[in-house]
Amino acid sequence: MEYHDPDVGQEVAERAREFVENEVIPVEREWLGHESIPDSVIDDLRETARQYEVYGPQIPEEYGGLGLDFRAMLPVFEEAGRSLLGGLAMRCAAPDEGNMHTLEIVGTKEQQQRWLAPLAAGELNSGFCMTEPMQGGGSDPKMLSTTAEKEGDEWVIDGHKWWTTGGADADVFLVMARTDPDAHPYEGASIILVPRDTDGVEVVRDIPHLGGEPVGSSHSEVRFDGARVPVENTLGPENAGFAVAQKRLGPARLTHCMRFGGMADRALDIATAYASERESFGEPIAEKQALRFRVARSRTRLHAARTMIRHAADDIAAGEEARIGVAMAKVFTANVAQEAVDEAVQICGGNGIGKDLPLADFYENVRAFRIIDGADEVHLRSIAREAFAEPKLDELENVTRFGQ
Repeated sequence: MEYHDPDVGQEVAERAREFVENEVIPVEREWLGHESIPDSVIDDLRETARQYEVYGPQIPEEYGGLGLDFRAMLPVFEEAGRSLLGGLAMRCAAPDEGNMHTLEIVGTKEQQQRWLAPLAAGELNSGFCMTEPMQGGGSDPKMLSTTAEKEGDEWVIDGHKWWTTGGADADVFLVMARTDPDAHPYEGASIILVPRDTDGVEVVRDIPHLGGEPVGSSHSEVRFDGARVPVENTLGPENAGFAVAQKRLGPARLTHCMRFGGMADRALDIATAYASERESFGEPIAEKQALRFRVARSRTRLHAARTMIRHAADDIAAGEEARIGVAMAKVFTANVAQEAVDEAVQICGGNGIGKDLPLADFYENVRAFRIIDGADEVHLRSIAREAFAEPKLDELENVTRFGQ
């Protein structure tokens, strides 16, 4: 159960903790209960993040970030997650974090200059268009129905997407579309960069959903009706969209885990502080053994989640896909974080569901984590498939003697 974060990661994480505590949380408190936070407030926080040297921990140095490797950035993401504003302020929030990573690993030099550089600087925003209404496209990508047909040197894109994270503010979309209708979708889909102002692109609406305010990402419904973009906007190899997506989604799931782990950690900090001050029946409620055990269980499970995340991250850093390790870490952490926030709300009682504390906003946002980046059931299906891949039938030898 031991792990050691790289020294540079620990150093940046310490600065990130100071930045979040001193700069982000006071702004968070000021805007709790509001419907939205002005872009100017986020811009000011990002400038302060640069001064603290915590802006863009995952962004390459040539684009103004810290250039931390994947393993070193994880504890920094955890500190960012202690406030819903933290990831936005440090430019390591979804979906831009994952989209920038994709552009970094498979984008051409021209694509990186046009899109990655301004995204890294916070001058543009992006959305990832994969999920589709009714047809699946998220949990069952084989049902992907959006198409991109090649006409000369252009793609002509037709399709209907929703739950496009960041869609309301996106300047460019990363669109998953079928580019070879005769091939299996895993071998016949591509990711294509589509600017928002392209003719035929319509952001229909921002889907009302649990959580999201005042600082959560939008999730939008987007239509593509004969949208034309150059073939050179293909991100990564043609027909290799799912392979590229896996390079994006595996690490992104772990960074999500760290951010929500930071949220759970702060929720428990708030709960223990409240319980130590709140008196009931003649003593602080923190003296009640049942309450103390509930916090202890949450702390234990959160520690286990941290080790699972880092184990999967070590495998990814070593060049492995770590598909099952990531699935285990994601489904476990999502449930642990939700349970920890739920316990914190319960411990704080009426103040837990009130919006003078951030717990109510945490509660609304953490629930989505068991669905986004793959629902629990999808990850459990993958884990189970691996578990049953090669059943050890010899283990039944002693049983069959009695079952004849």
